[in-house]
Amino acid sequence: MTWQSVIDGASYVLFAASGFFFLAGSVGLVRFPDVYTRLHALTKADNLGLGLASAGLALQSGSLIVALKLLLIWIVVIVAGATACYLVANSARNSGIEPWTGESR
Repeated sequence: MTWQSVIDGASYVLFAASGFFFLAGSVGLVRFPDVYTRLHALTKADNLGLGLASAGLALQSGSLIVALKLLLIWIVVIVAGATACYLVANSARNSGIEPWTGESR
């Protein structure tokens, strides 16, 4: 077993975990009952999925500069996603959309 095969295996595991979290976020978008819970599913799961994919790509890059760029991209996407989530949730709240409480109306 070579060092490169260990890095390749770790990258595959990170990519598979990334796909799982992207899929979970997509399922949450379809299945959750209101805008607030859907935003939660999208922002949390997709940000984690992107982080895992970035880590897998960083392992494959073999360059510290490329790995730092991937980390920077992940941080920018996290900040942009949180900002967009806040704006959508605030707009929904100002429009009078009540959060789902589990009670039927």
